Amino acid sequence: HPGNEINWKETPELMEAARQSLIFRGDEGTGWSLAWKINFWARFKDGNHAWAMVNTLLQPAEYPGRNIRGGSYPNLFDAHPPFQIDGNFGGAAGIMEMLMQSHLDGIELLPALPDELSSGWVKGVRARGGFELEFSWENGELSHVNVLSLAGEPLIIMNGNNRLEMITRAGQRLKFSGMLQQL
Repeated sequence: HPGNEINWKETPELMEAARQSLIFRGDEGTGWSLAWKINFWARFKDGNHAWAMVNTLLQPAEYPGRNIRGGSYPNLFDAHPPFQIDGNFGGAAGIMEMLMQSHLDGIELLPALPDELSSGWVKGVRARGGFELEFSWENGELSHVNVLSLAGEPLIIMNGNNRLEMITRAGQRLKFSGMLQQL
């Protein structure tokens, strides 16, 4: 998901304006439009709205007695008639934006976690700065984080009010608790 010029930290008034603009635009859409909306709502840190957009993207496009535009075919291809890969790739990127964002000054974990995904884990996620992450969460709270520093860049990792900063070296593997305490 590109861009970081409009964000809650540096330009909150523009974030509010962008959010209001998206509300006026509405939730309807197909393909790339829904994918962008998933990503936008994740950047607004509204995981439940982003998740609603994921469900819209995944709704069955072929359903007896219902003529809908958009959704997904039985093979999960995006149904922006006839087909649009942007919805598939962008939807996956949006789900990741709900779980991890690294477009500002560090890696933020679970910034837009929807209620429906209160527990889970991901592995092999890449963050800006040359980091590969594996992390899990239970009942909406971060449980653990494993980080592989691929480039030896400084690590800044955040979750809620917890923040950790440290120097890393290429190839270093780090383990942290859900409170971002090094293990």
